[in-house]
Amino acid sequence: MTSWTHDELERVGDARELQVASRRPDGTLRRYVTIWHVRSGDAVYIRSAHGPDNGWFRRAMAAGTGRIRSGGVERDVTFELADPGVRHDVDAAYHAKYDRYGPAPVGAVTGPDVLQTTLRVMPRD
Repeated sequence: MTSWTHDELERVGDARELQVASRRPDGTLRRYVTIWHVRSGDAVYIRSAHGPDNGWFRRAMAAGTGRIRSGGVERDVTFELADPGVRHDVDAAYHAKYDRYGPAPVGAVTGPDVLQTTLRVMPRD
């Protein structure tokens, strides 16, 4: 496991969207899915806007690894459930970044059940 560089965090954090692909059991990547994401501190977080049954989220949880593309950065990553203590900071980051799109889409990633669908995206070597 490694950490994001300052440049990667800036570029990914500033990008409007992120593409995520989980790994299949044979190691190949599934198709990329475009989602919203945020940076909070030195971490990148993603959330399922449609709960834990969303396909990309279920596959990311099952695989635990994948690849992201965002802001010109492409990295192999691991996915882990976020610590509940980051909830308010991640909510605030989503609001700051995406409130311009209206309450319904932002509400889908800041609602009452988001903790079970908040993943910390960690870069891999």
